[in-house]
Amino acid sequence: MTAMTLTERVQKDLVEAMRAKDELRLSVLRMMKAALKNKEIEKIRPLDEAEALQVLQTLVKQRHESVEQFTKGGRMDLAQKETREIAIIEGYLPAAPSDAELAEAIAGAIAETAAKSPREMGAVIKAAKARLAGKTVDGKALSDRVRNLLARLAEGR
Repeated sequence: MTAMTLTERVQKDLVEAMRAKDELRLSVLRMMKAALKNKEIEKIRPLDEAEALQVLQTLVKQRHESVEQFTKGGRMDLAQKETREIAIIEGYLPAAPSDAELAEAIAGAIAETAAKSPREMGAVIKAAKARLAGKTVDGKALSDRVRNLLARLAEGR
């Protein structure tokens, strides 16, 4: 038996959430299914696993931004709902790399690209993401760390 695709897993869990009458989970799964379907329509073909994961990572990123906005606006009820949604979506994503794995990937990418300054940041990030394939990488955290390391390298530290 082949492993279920992400889209199939979402569909199966959606049916289970309906049966369990789990309203929050059901609404999040419906939203995930719709986002995956919209991307499929946009691409005019079924999504591969990497593309499906990218769609879910985008949904998580949008929720994080919403939490930040709701918190600034003093709407803790809405921020908590978004946080619960993030937890459900992240259940479908691979684990994030540990700090040590992230540092190792960045160091390897810098060595591989022979980068010496922040101008070469794009190449380093691309190489680091390749080294972290199969993990859920926070792009902003990765770029911040790469920028800081390259800035220190440029200063000669």
